[in-house]
Amino acid sequence: LPGLHIFAIALALEVSVGKTNTVTALNNSNVLLPCTFTTCIGFQDLVFTWYFNSTELIYHGKIKNKATEPTLIWHNPRVEFVGSTTKKDNNISIVLNGVEFSDAGKYTCHVKNPKERNAQHNATIFLTVVHKMVETDNTVTLIIVGVVGGLIGLLILFMLIKRVVLFIIKKTQDGKKECLVSSSGNDNTENGLAGSKAEQKAPPKA
Repeated sequence: LPGLHIFAIALALEVSVGKTNTVTALNNSNVLLPCTFTTCIGFQDLVFTWYFNSTELIYHGKIKNKATEPTLIWHNPRVEFVGSTTKKDNNISIVLNGVEFSDAGKYTCHVKNPKERNAQHNATIFLTVVHKMVETDNTVTLIIVGVVGGLIGLLILFMLIKRVVLFIIKKTQDGKKECLVSSSGNDNTENGLAGSKAEQKAPPKA
C-alpha cells in the first residue's frame, strides 16, 4: 500500500559520509574518513564495517544500543575509530594513520541494523593521496569578481546620472511652461493693441 511504503521510507536506515565524497591527504599524514548513520526507530546490535576498494576489510565493529559505545571486532592496525554513538550523532568515523600512495582508492562505510529487519545501507568516500598540497590560486577568480563588481558599479552610476539629467530636463521644461503662461496673461495696455484694456476713443461724429 502507498501509505505503508511512505512509512517504510521514513524509517529507512541512512548512511552518509558528509557533503562531499572526496578527501585529499598528504603522503605520510593521518586522514579522517567520516561516516554517520541515522534511523528513526533506533538500533539494536547494529554492525558497521569499513571496506577498502569494496573487498578489503579494514574495520569491523558492533553497537549494542544507543546507550553504549561501539565495541571492536577487528581492525587494521593503522585504522583508529574516532566516532561516538552515545552523543547526538551516530558517528562511526575512522582515521587512517600514516597514509601511503597505495591507500588511494574507494572506502565504503557499511551499516546493518537488525532492529529494522536487518536493513542495510552504505556510503562511499574516495581518497586521493598527494606528495604536496597545492594551494588554490584565486587570482583569476578575484579578477573576475572585481570586473563584475566594477561593471555593476558603473551601471548603477549611469542610472543615477540618467535620473539626475532627466530631473533637470523636467524642471527646465516646467520653468519654460510657467514663463509662457505668465507671458500670455500679461496686460497689453501699454502696447495699445486691439483687444487691450486701454480705453478706446469714440469714433468721430459725422
